[in-house]
Parts: sequence; C-alpha cells; structure tokens
Amino acid sequence: MLQGISRHEGVDLAETRTTAKIFDYPRDAWYVAAWDYEVTRNPMARTIAGRPLALYRTQDGTPVALADACWHRLAPLSMGKVIGDDLQCPYHGIRYNKTGRCTSMPAQETINPSATVPSFPVVDRYRYVWVWVGDPAIADPALIPDMSQMTDPEWTGDGELIHADCNYQLVLDNLMDLTHEEFVHSSSIGQEELSESEFVTSHTETTVTVERWMLGIDAPPFWLKNMRDKFPDFEGKVDRWQIIHFEAPSTIRIDVGVARAGTGAPEGDRSQGVNGYVMNTITPESDRSCHYFWSFQRNYRLDSQLITTQLRNGVHGVFGEDERMLQAQQAAIDANPDYEFYSLNIDTGGMWVRRILERMLESEGRPSAVPLPTGVGAERVPQVV
Repeated sequence: MLQGISRHEGVDLAETRTTAKIFDYPRDAWYVAAWDYEVTRNPMARTIAGRPLALYRTQDGTPVALADACWHRLAPLSMGKVIGDDLQCPYHGIRYNKTGRCTSMPAQETINPSATVPSFPVVDRYRYVWVWVGDPAIADPALIPDMSQMTDPEWTGDGELIHADCNYQLVLDNLMDLTHEEFVHSSSIGQEELSESEFVTSHTETTVTVERWMLGIDAPPFWLKNMRDKFPDFEGKVDRWQIIHFEAPSTIRIDVGVARAGTGAPEGDRSQGVNGYVMNTITPESDRSCHYFWSFQRNYRLDSQLITTQLRNGVHGVFGEDERMLQAQQAAIDANPDYEFYSLNIDTGGMWVRRILERMLESEGRPSAVPLPTGVGAERVPQVV
C-alpha cells in the first residue's frame, strides 16, 4: 500500500533530481481513443499507446478497434470501408469482422485460417470511446476511470481534443501542479496566491489527490466572469479551491471553483459560488506525442449554451498556452538528453503519479528505462513501501 504524504508533514523535495524525462506508458489500461462522435461507419486511424488502430462502428452502433494493418500486405485498414459489420481492406478487398477474423477473400472460396488481425476491447462511456491495447484477458470495464461529470444530468459542458507533440507524462506533470497558472496563465486564471497557499497530497495504489484552498482573495478574471454569470451583482472576495484527482493511468479530474468568502465552501457549502470540473484524460500516442482530451463541466446555468460555448472557448485559450509551453519543454528535453530533472515541493503529486506508472510498467514486465528518483536529495523523496 502506498502511504500518504503531504506538504504539511514536512516532506522536502527541494533539489531532488530524476532522469524520468521520456516516460514509457502502460498498456494494460484503458485509454480514450476518440470522442464518441468521431467514431462512425467510416473507419478512422488513431495510434494508441504505440499501437496503430482502425476504429469504426457496426450497424447497431457498437464501436470496433482493429489493428490498422491487413494480414495480407499490411495495408492500413483505416483507409478501407465498412460493409455490413465488416471492415474491407482498401488494397485487395479482404474483409474482417469485429473480432478481427477474415470473412471474405477475393478470387477464392477457401479462407486461410491464419487470416486474422488483432482486435482490441473497446467501450463507449462518458462520451468517449475507450480502448485497451494490452492483455485482453484482464480488460475489465470496471477499471475505466471515473469521468461521471461528463454524462451526469446535473452537469453540462463541452471540450476538445488537442494533439500535443510531447510525452504524455509532461501533460500529467502540468496538471498535477497548478502553480504554473500564476506564470503561464496570468491574464485569466493565474494569481500570486497559487504559489503562496498550502496544499495537501494523498494517494492510494492507483490514485493521487492534491488539494489547495485560497481563502479571502480577489477572483481572477476567469472566475470573476463565472461568478457574475450566476450572481450578476457579485462584488468582493472569494474562497477558491483546486482539488486535483488523478486516476491511473492518465485521467485527471480537477474540481475547481470560487465562492463568496466566508460562506462555508471549505466546509462543503458551495451554494454561494460556482463549481466546475476540468476533465482531462491523456492518451499516449508515441514517446513524444499524445492525444489530450479535455472538457469543462459546470453545475450552474445548465440551460445556457452561450455559457457552455464561452467556457469551452476560454479554456481552449488557456490550454493553448499550456500546449506551447509543453512542446517547447519537449524540444528542450530532446536537445539535452542527458540533463537531469530537479523536483520541488510543488512536484509531490506528479512524483507520486510517476511511481504509480512505474509500478504498472513493472507489473507488465516493462520497468521504465530511466530510474527514478536518483541523484542528490533522493533520500528526501517519498518512498513507495
């Protein structure tokens, strides 16, 4: 069992070094392959955790994920077409059913029994199509991370897909430590109190939570607008919260919001505020690229499409700033392959995420190629016991 730690317990990560810069990805896990509306009767290509897939739907709407390479000459099946419930190769017309078994070969009646392509477990849930590219025998849908705010009738919102040219772990690092908002997003959600406030980190074997409260502060522009959407005459100070929930392998839900200062939000009464969930699930494509699915969900003014669109566009701008930073960071990592990372107290959540991922890789017999932690200060890093 992983033992919980927090900044309040005096754990000091200052000047800790780690070489975990290009992090491998577990395969025995559920990853989002696409928004549900992206997968149609016309096959599409998407690479998930290093595995090129052809995605389509059968006549009854069931999603299918096959390896994107024909058994015959490896032609991409995603370039083919769906006939009935089968996917036809664009090169020589060989057809495969949803289990990947060949059902038809041109110019011959006998089908070679070896004519199959890998098929992968796939599930529609929370407005996404989830795929398991590891051992299919352990692909339990109950392991799909909780993103229930995406479909709960008490919440509404919308989001997008970013194709980010960086290792997926860099996005996880970014989301587990939100103090960067003060510097990267200074015109929208950033403020000095982010770096000044205390935070608490806790975790289990598959989850990490980082909680931060900022009490009696001025609302930054993004949250001031949201408060006035709900309370048009709002003025004054707010209590602000950020509660980051990571669930392995790469889903992060961030419970965010502000409420009128002193009205009980820290104790659980958020009625005098606005509450949102930043929903993030990051799917590795390669060791230097990933698919970043996000949505902003809210539980107020549910009938306003205007607010939904404004919030989506606003978050799009914020995440665009993150994307530029992450791509620049990846370029710097590639230019300095032997450089060691240093970790600070603010990296506690991200370090625990890396330990969970390392354990998942070890369980698959694929320990990370880069050890962590290492170097000066490693003895002060919280240990897995």
